[in-house]
Amino acid sequence: MESATNDRDIFERMKAGESIPFDDPQYPRIFEVVTRTTELSAALNTSTDIDQIRDRLSEIIAIPLDSSTTVFIPFHTNFGRFIRIGRNVFINHGCTFLDLGGITIEDDVLIGPKVNLLSEGHPLDPAGRKVLDLKAVHIKRNAWIGAAATILPGVTVGENSVVAAGALVTKDVPDNTVVGGVPAKIIRKLD
Repeated sequence: MESATNDRDIFERMKAGESIPFDDPQYPRIFEVVTRTTELSAALNTSTDIDQIRDRLSEIIAIPLDSSTTVFIPFHTNFGRFIRIGRNVFINHGCTFLDLGGITIEDDVLIGPKVNLLSEGHPLDPAGRKVLDLKAVHIKRNAWIGAAATILPGVTVGENSVVAAGALVTKDVPDNTVVGGVPAKIIRKLD
């Protein structure tokens, strides 16, 4: 059974949220993309205008960003290919998107400075820690992620919801809700 899993394309297994051991025979393919992303990120983070940022980030994520979307640098990602960003999105300075497990940002989202969207982690058991645990992050339409918030793997932030500055979001956020704290808890519902 192990060899059947390893025969499937590693990128398809990643998109499906499967765990990927570091000794997977296809693991070097991940590093090929990471190396390319690292090189492209150097150019991205020396861009001199918003259009150039948009063009260079589009090259990293392999899909054109809509002209209504604005991203400020520095912007950091380790992979890039599994980031999807909608229209009329604003991403402020100093954000980090670790996207091996996938990150989707729908239309009209606001992301404050120094926000971390993390779609990857590792098992708690030290004996099995050299494995990527991949779970997609999804930020739904019109959400607002406050400065220095961290969204952990597998979390969906609901439509129109607000994540307070500095929050650590470990669980899904329902639509029309404000959450804050470490770990984030519901503060109130929005009308």
